[in-house]
Amino acid sequence: MVLGIESSCDETGAGIVQGGRLLAHVVASSMDEHARFGGVVPEIAARAHLHAFNPVVRQALDEAGLRPGDLDAVAVTTGPGLSGALQVGLAGAKTLAYALGVPLYGVHHLAGHVAADTLEHGPLPDPCVVLIVSGGHTSLLLVRDLVREPILHLGDTLDDAAGECFDKVARVFGLPYPGGPAIDRAARGGDPAAVAFPRPLRAAGGQDAYAFSFSGLKTAAARWAEEHRRRGEALPVADGAASLQEAVADVLTRKAVAACREYGARTLVVVGGVAANSRVRDLAQRRCASAGIALRVPPMTLCTDNGAMIAAIGDLLVRSGAEPAPIEVTVDPSAPLAYAALNPVAA
Repeated sequence: MVLGIESSCDETGAGIVQGGRLLAHVVASSMDEHARFGGVVPEIAARAHLHAFNPVVRQALDEAGLRPGDLDAVAVTTGPGLSGALQVGLAGAKTLAYALGVPLYGVHHLAGHVAADTLEHGPLPDPCVVLIVSGGHTSLLLVRDLVREPILHLGDTLDDAAGECFDKVARVFGLPYPGGPAIDRAARGGDPAAVAFPRPLRAAGGQDAYAFSFSGLKTAAARWAEEHRRRGEALPVADGAASLQEAVADVLTRKAVAACREYGARTLVVVGGVAANSRVRDLAQRRCASAGIALRVPPMTLCTDNGAMIAAIGDLLVRSGAEPAPIEVTVDPSAPLAYAALNPVAA
């Protein structure tokens, strides 16, 4: 019975998993507190985690019909993320683990996103290609055994992540934060072919074959909006949002399907906050179907940051016989993704 704690950004999550089965899933978001600033403010996020930690853990236990003493292990995000936010989650998780006398497992946040899919669709096929796409990360991975083997990076973003591009362009378009859902809503009334936005690195070869770059696309969208305003014209937001969304979805899904073909993977798993985007899901489904590739995407509630995904990794680590984190484990706000377990120790 594994409790998972997630506090890397602006969601405080607690989840409970047993044997791959989700028993509880509770999230408290501080997004509304950040919205007026147009982005996450680290100090506000850390304070919100401090206030939400005990309530979300209590609610998760109640939802699962458990008492604290029923827990067998605690897993917690130790990186990457906002330093102060991570520290709050780790401090709370350490307190629980040591008070209950159960092992503590440090977990890489991005591996948690990958594991979220197992709660809906079961064990990951070996091998599979995973597309992680969120506000801060865009990566293509080759995954075999998620908790026993190293995770191979086929490509990562060279600058802005896809979700970051959505957030920044939404602000230029006058849409609210967070930008991803706002762009998705606005795009429903627009023409995805209205604006010929660039497809960055779409046909790149060599070491950049599976790399991503969204900084230029963000700039192109900003210049398009500025040109309309310079001429005193009303900004066709719906067309701009639909065209931007189409460019992002096109690049993401094209490279992901190509990676599946090259590496002989019959399954593509799309995870992270941008996996909730309707056009990304739809285009991935159509391209995977044409290529004979199975597509797995977690439910919308498991795409964004949550404690259930951390509990899922903790559960896999426990069942694999992995060593728990040492008592001096700390956080690593910029930790690269190499393994699912992340147990950094300060020098």
